[in-house]
Amino acid sequence: MNRPVRIGVQLQPQHADYRVIRQRLGEVEDMGVDVAFNWDHFFPLYGEPDGKHYECWTMLGAWAEQTSRIEIGALVTCNAYRNPDLLADMARTVDNISDGRLILGVGSGWFERDFDEYGYEFGTAGSRLDDLREALPRMKERFGRLNPPPTREIPVLIGGGGERKTLRMVAEHAHIWHTFSQGEELQHKIGVLRGHCETVGRDIAEIELSVGVGGRGREGRRPESPEVEGRPLYDLGARLFTVGLGGPDYDLSLVEPWLRWRDELNASPRPPQ
Repeated sequence: MNRPVRIGVQLQPQHADYRVIRQRLGEVEDMGVDVAFNWDHFFPLYGEPDGKHYECWTMLGAWAEQTSRIEIGALVTCNAYRNPDLLADMARTVDNISDGRLILGVGSGWFERDFDEYGYEFGTAGSRLDDLREALPRMKERFGRLNPPPTREIPVLIGGGGERKTLRMVAEHAHIWHTFSQGEELQHKIGVLRGHCETVGRDIAEIELSVGVGGRGREGRRPESPEVEGRPLYDLGARLFTVGLGGPDYDLSLVEPWLRWRDELNASPRPPQ
């Protein structure tokens, strides 16, 4: 499947006033970014642990009204925080508000403080993945019972890289697989995913490969150029590249090179090697 390159931006809802997040969302849409993501946590993941932070799905409803072109979603929703039937209804509602621009990103969750302070059972990594496996078909069933229904088959993005459980769920349910793996590790995991797809009778080409890129990098260093960081990922099949940005200001200059790189590739794409 010959997919175009897309660029996403994750506006991490931490350490910022909402007016700044609102302004940056409008700017990334005007810049031509393809997808705007937030994340589903209750506290900052880095920086001041009790710094400013906002809830994910309330924000997505506001984003659906504010924007008109860009796709929106969570990277990713924690399955444990909401009943799967409720989450499906919330997703259907945001999908309708946005006229069909929602991506339903979902994962099993990992940030223990979220679970503990909001009263959810943390369990184990395995039990949380088992819960996600049970939730995915429930969400799909609920989509079919809602009135009005979703405006389209809502794309499901699954984040994670576990080879036995997560990648099997990707093969069974996902339209998009999101990972932070690179190089030989990513190549290996693609092979594992291909095996799961063969087992369930699905063409791996139906699944868009999404990767996290860019940002400030460690110790404040500027990130590698898109050609240096993105080209090896592109050659392995990645087509959605998402730059993560944190508050309080969100440096959109980190996104501009990726948009230029996208446009160059989509004008004259080279096949993966």
